[in-house]
Amino acid sequence: MSAWSWRNPVFIGIAALIAVIIAAATFAIVPETQQAVILRFEQPVGDAINRYQPGQAIGRSGAGLIVRVPFIDRIVWVDKRVLNLDLEDTPVLSTDQIRVNVDAFARFRVVDPLRMVVTAGSELGVENQLKPIFGSALRNELGKRQFAELLSPERGRLMDNIQAGLQRDAQKYGVEIVDVRIKHADLPVGSPLDSALRGMQVQRQQEANTIRARGQRDAQIVRAQSDADAARIYADAFGRDPEFYNFYRAMQSYRRTFGADGNPPPSGSTSFVLGPDNAYLKEFAGRDR
Repeated sequence: MSAWSWRNPVFIGIAALIAVIIAAATFAIVPETQQAVILRFEQPVGDAINRYQPGQAIGRSGAGLIVRVPFIDRIVWVDKRVLNLDLEDTPVLSTDQIRVNVDAFARFRVVDPLRMVVTAGSELGVENQLKPIFGSALRNELGKRQFAELLSPERGRLMDNIQAGLQRDAQKYGVEIVDVRIKHADLPVGSPLDSALRGMQVQRQQEANTIRARGQRDAQIVRAQSDADAARIYADAFGRDPEFYNFYRAMQSYRRTFGADGNPPPSGSTSFVLGPDNAYLKEFAGRDR
């Protein structure tokens, strides 16, 4: 009877199936892109397998065949690659009272899978934990800035500040924040948008008026300084030869009085008659040689 049973195809098939089930429950293959945490009665057993290490070469990690206690140990798989965390339509109020809807994303990697499994359970649990923290860090940082800074090179520094703030909380879940970026920031449609545009227009006009006033002030200062320098140079030059200075000033007066500079006196102007011995015309008499 016993010999017949070993030769029975049904018995052989059942035994082979049981062996396959036990082997599948005992052995597992950890791929390069996954980290494995073994739980025994829902408690971690040892460290994570194929844990992420910076600069680790492919093929030299802990990936490959592993052994566990069948039907007792459970494997929790944790992605080893960089994952995305999207945050959409987050309302932010800037310091210049402009309400903006911001879409942003963060990229993170699980660097301590054992801690992640204990604190969050899975990648989805990590995302659920990080989303409100990410939103709070985004609102806190952008709420300290004006709307124009979101469109300027200053935005890179803002992203670094948000990343640093998010990292302080993310490390509690065994996560490293790789990058934080704003996809776009939109003004609400309707009256808030029109009001924001008018406010921005008024602010830019005020800035233009301020810049224009500063330019006029600087121009007046430069002009006054130039006139002062010219007067000083003239005074120094004419002080060396007073007679030449008197002659030069008389020629300027003659040019304007008699229209020799191309600008004749206006019609209806007063005419006057001077004798040849008048002091005003003494330069016409010439100089004694």
